[in-house]
Amino acid sequence: MRDLILFLAFVGIMPFIFKRPVVGAMAYAMVSLMNPHRLTYGFAQYFPFAMWLVVATLAAVLISKEQKKIPLSPLVGMLIVFCIWITITTAFGQAPDAWVDWERVSKIMLMIFVTILTVRTMSDVKVLALVVALSLGFWGFKSGIFVLVSGGGEGLRGPSESFIDDNNTLALALVTITPLLVYTATRASTKWLKRGVFAMAGLTALAAIGSYSRGALLGAFAMGFFLWVKSQHKLKTGIAFALVVPLVLMMMPEQWLGRMETIQTYDEDASATGRINSWKFAINIANEFALGGGMNVFSPHMFQLYAPEPDRYYDAHSIYFQVLGEQGYVGLAIFLTMFAVAWRTGSRLIRHTRGKPELAWAEMLARMCQVSIIGYMTAGAFLTLAYYDLIYYILTILITLDKVLIRAPQKDDTPPMRVPFLERWWERRKTGSKRPTLPPRPSS
Repeated sequence: MRDLILFLAFVGIMPFIFKRPVVGAMAYAMVSLMNPHRLTYGFAQYFPFAMWLVVATLAAVLISKEQKKIPLSPLVGMLIVFCIWITITTAFGQAPDAWVDWERVSKIMLMIFVTILTVRTMSDVKVLALVVALSLGFWGFKSGIFVLVSGGGEGLRGPSESFIDDNNTLALALVTITPLLVYTATRASTKWLKRGVFAMAGLTALAAIGSYSRGALLGAFAMGFFLWVKSQHKLKTGIAFALVVPLVLMMMPEQWLGRMETIQTYDEDASATGRINSWKFAINIANEFALGGGMNVFSPHMFQLYAPEPDRYYDAHSIYFQVLGEQGYVGLAIFLTMFAVAWRTGSRLIRHTRGKPELAWAEMLARMCQVSIIGYMTAGAFLTLAYYDLIYYILTILITLDKVLIRAPQKDDTPPMRVPFLERWWERRKTGSKRPTLPPRPSS
């Protein structure tokens, strides 16, 4: 049944993609981040939804008469430079299957640029933020319930065969998405909807902390500290954190507390010392090859040649050392500069929207994107997700905000997608009547 529902939804959205290509970009973002096909058990589980959405969206872009523009902003420039550098290092890579990983990353980057190209209005940006937030908010809600029921997140898993299929990578995604869920809750139109989304955000944060991921715990504390520093009500915010944090920690089992304590005694933890071996391997690779080792250089064969302890093979376990080993020192500098530029873009948007009530939503969204970047860059110091599409969608939100508000402001005249049945239902909800209130017919 799930397979059929998902496939019908996929077929049903196709006409809307050819009407407005941005619909295809949004649908791809949902499939890429949420992986709904991994919740099925039949033919849909391995059906290439993402591939066909890419094909349909690119075809729609080619035939569409809508204005399509990629802004020539510093952040877009850094994304382009990073993509070019990845291609160069892959061409000179040391791993024989480097192009396999490059193909996966290039598909993500292609759709990132398609999204930037097709987003035209403020409504589009709002929908993009909503799609990104709820696509992972689903897994946050599901995982938060699991933590509550089990008394801890041991055994927590994301969608299979995805970037976030284990507890550590899922935790980083949940840390990164929580601020966007908070933004979504603040923009909810009704009291109960707002409470529901805030509950989703709370469960997502709980799942991230209860996932047994030490990196996620550090990321959550870094985001909390930043929110407290930037808060206009520091006393209230501080009291809230002082009450909530001990309560959450008290809920966790002894095994969780024991794992978190290894942050202070990392030299006695086998996993932590294995990560250090991987980090030294990345440094050795970067010192040996000016272009880095290329995609997928973290392999048992390369460890035998360049790791201090050749028989202790671990993944990079850090976005920084992953980029250093695969892209070299130049690639790491580009990577860090990209996020520095993203931060400045967010600050520029905040200055531009401050004091403008009609743009309060954009100011809040830019601030929450900055908080997400903090969570990603803190938790990512211990996890291998340098090319995870979520963070590039966060950058895309900043780019498109900058595009529609500052660089190429346009009248938000795109009509919303309408479904007659839902319109009638919503009208009845608002009026309390059995039939919708319609405007009077003009007299003849």
